[in-house]
Amino acid sequence: MIVGGSGVDTVVRVDSLPVPLVDSVGVGPIREWPGHTGGNVALGCRALGLDVTFLDFIGDDWPGRQVQDRLAAGGVAFETLISPAGTRRAVNLVDPSGRRMSFYDARDPAELRMPRDVYLPHLRRARHVHLSIVNFARFLYDDIEALGVPVSTDLHDWDGLDDHHREFALRSDLVFLSAAGAGERIASVMREILREGRAEAVIATAGAGGSYLLTRDSSTPRPVPASVPPAPVVDSNGAGDAYVCGFLYGRLAGRDLQECARLGALAGARACTGEGSTELIGQAEILAAQV
Repeated sequence: MIVGGSGVDTVVRVDSLPVPLVDSVGVGPIREWPGHTGGNVALGCRALGLDVTFLDFIGDDWPGRQVQDRLAAGGVAFETLISPAGTRRAVNLVDPSGRRMSFYDARDPAELRMPRDVYLPHLRRARHVHLSIVNFARFLYDDIEALGVPVSTDLHDWDGLDDHHREFALRSDLVFLSAAGAGERIASVMREILREGRAEAVIATAGAGGSYLLTRDSSTPRPVPASVPPAPVVDSNGAGDAYVCGFLYGRLAGRDLQECARLGALAGARACTGEGSTELIGQAEILAAQV
């Protein structure tokens, strides 16, 4: 079960990042891809053969219909609620190496809440819950804990300081984040999450630099090498989401945490070889790579 985080990305390809400070820049074709972090995780997990239910607010608008169409095409059971603020958007600048800079439109009203009668029936059937860090998702934690369902979250580029992310960090069993947010402080942020929260593992992704896994039986994050992409790198959008999918697939299959991180790296590398999070690793490919 995945909660929150759908939307539409507008992808603009640029010659370099940061872009020059000029009035106008010529670019190639501007593309739009429905997905965002929750949608990408839902599609990636479904491509790996997992049964996925995705719950989220979208707008009664054209971007919302794009999101619904893509999730339906990917075989994801998507239960929607209508947000008065409309569907979330992002504009992503992508350079020739696949690196990106994302401008995220966090338009959800602060008072938005998901009704319990919508999510509780799904929660009672779930083997695992993945919460995006949209504000309304934090209000599901009490019910998740009461039912004893394992929960994961992705803090993205959390710096270890912003209060919005802290509850997600401390109340999840598996915590993913990007090493870029905290920079040189990433190891101490990972240790803080384990020390103050309930997580069994914290995983920091570092793009081409691989990832780092910290568990309760270790005081130092263990490096996990990046996988070599099977084709030229085109776009890093969604690579972190794909990593989450590979990791969760391994965990739900009973694999140890180190192997889960390796499978995450494999899925993340595959995602970089296509535009707009469209290159999803399949079950046959990931099974062939298991040791």
